[in-house]
Amino acid sequence: MTRLLRAEFTKLFTTRLWLWLLLGAIGMTVLIIGLTIGLSGSPGNPNPPLTSPAGQRNLFASAAASSPLAVVLGIVAMTGEYRHETVTPTFLATPRRGRVVMAKLIAYAVAGLGFGCVNVLATIALALPWLSAKHIDISLTTIGLPRTLIGVVLGLAVYTVLGVGIGALLRNQVAAIVGTLIYLFVIEGLVAALPRIRDYYKYLPGGAFNGLVNNYQANVQYLAGWAAGLLLLAYGVAFATLGTTLAVRRDVT
Repeated sequence: MTRLLRAEFTKLFTTRLWLWLLLGAIGMTVLIIGLTIGLSGSPGNPNPPLTSPAGQRNLFASAAASSPLAVVLGIVAMTGEYRHETVTPTFLATPRRGRVVMAKLIAYAVAGLGFGCVNVLATIALALPWLSAKHIDISLTTIGLPRTLIGVVLGLAVYTVLGVGIGALLRNQVAAIVGTLIYLFVIEGLVAALPRIRDYYKYLPGGAFNGLVNNYQANVQYLAGWAAGLLLLAYGVAFATLGTTLAVRRDVT
């Protein structure tokens, strides 16, 4: 397993895709922080003010906005094997396919943790000076912020594992990425916005992630933090298990 993990990390850092996705994630985080701080207190803004605990938790939960890119990282990790036809020699070198997929899941869970840590640090580095300039006092150890920051890191790790599982299920890189992004940006957005089905959003991956980081959204109720975290983890385990099962059983050609 150590050899397989080393091989997965080598594959990850051989290309620059991880770097571009990380830079894109930081860019998304910076954009949302800028909009959140810039629009705070403006007429018609449904978000709580930054002087309130809920507003400050929302601000630092902005690092979770990069979750779609974490999923893409995991998808490309798996579908790239099929797209570049490296999956055949990989499975020939290690006939026990389950060990190969498990090594990939572990490696990209670690990568997701790193992804989350960098985004959290970027959020802190930008938000604290900006809030200080607006004379807003804040402590990262109170009002539930530790839960928010840790939840972002763990949630992004789970999303990366989700991506690996989705990639193993679909194999086609374009279909997997496009379908996942449509789901995250369109379907979950509609469920969260439509009054008749809004109550079900908390059971979806995005709703579970928001509940885990204690995010606030007008007219949306989330599960308790521990329940949301367990639900999000269950999604990750389910997709990882299904992806591993199919990768082991079906023909690679």
